Amino acid sequence: MGLLYTKFYLDFNGDQWKQISNDPIVFQTKKNDVILEIEDISHKSYKLHFKEGGKLNMFRVTGKFRLTWDDDDVV
Repeated sequence: MGLLYTKFYLDFNGDQWKQISNDPIVFQTKKNDVILEIEDISHKSYKLHFKEGGKLNMFRVTGKFRLTWDDDDVV
């Protein structure tokens, strides 16, 4: 399972992502090879490539967001 913390709320493109749950917040890709760029709390940039149907979980933690995903959902 992948894990990153970021201080920034992510904006998901509606053509590529859909929100499938509000509690917890879960987004799912609509297409194959969707790229998500994330800057973590240590200012490192990451580009994650998700498969179609891949899910990203977002949890609000004090002052930041915790992002998790299943490694099988990433190319």
